[in-house]
Amino acid sequence: MIGMSSRGSARVVRSILITSLPAAGAIVVFGTLYGAAAQPLIGTPMTIASSMFIFSGALQFAVVGLLSAGAGAPALLLTAGTLNLRHLVMGAVLRPRIGGSRLRRAGLAFTLLDETFGFAVAASEEAGAERTLFVSGIACHLAWQVGTLIGVLGAGFSGVEGLADAIFPVLFIGLASLAATTGTLVIRALAAAVLTAAVAIMLPDIRALAPVIAGVLVALPGSSEDARSSGEENQA
Repeated sequence: MIGMSSRGSARVVRSILITSLPAAGAIVVFGTLYGAAAQPLIGTPMTIASSMFIFSGALQFAVVGLLSAGAGAPALLLTAGTLNLRHLVMGAVLRPRIGGSRLRRAGLAFTLLDETFGFAVAASEEAGAERTLFVSGIACHLAWQVGTLIGVLGAGFSGVEGLADAIFPVLFIGLASLAATTGTLVIRALAAAVLTAAVAIMLPDIRALAPVIAGVLVALPGSSEDARSSGEENQA
């Protein structure tokens, strides 16, 4: 990456941005929904600040729902911790692909989303996971701010909500197809989808946690398998 010419580097960054554009467009829609829903509850400055510094759609929407129900700080903190458990799994997957100091990695962690994780895992050797995570993260962060601002300024909630319902499954199917580069990963992605649907149908009270539960259950068996395959390669 150090030896890459400035022209080659610009080409790679441009390629990452083009790949990120569909996700960024969807994020603008979700950001608009969040801005429209949060502004009446916490005001314009706090709505914009939350998107700028928290930058977690799932958590921000959950907080809006809890605040609407009159929940207190303990419920908000418990929800934040639970929803962000999936970042432990995503971070563990990306750790071998990202170098640098702990401070550098901590800075990159701010750009770790479901979308940017998918892009980083699927990144080519030329682009690299680190550069892809950073560039796509900046693009998604800007998209979230734009969407939040549109929502705060008064975009129609019902129309945007219908568009978001249509985009949401398409976005995550696309991310799954990017990340599932082997047969084993395809099976795990399908298993996670089935588990999510099963939890949402059978336990509707915790359906918001269904993707987290499915993601952790599907990801955990990978550690022992990866360790065995790594050991076999080293022996060979």
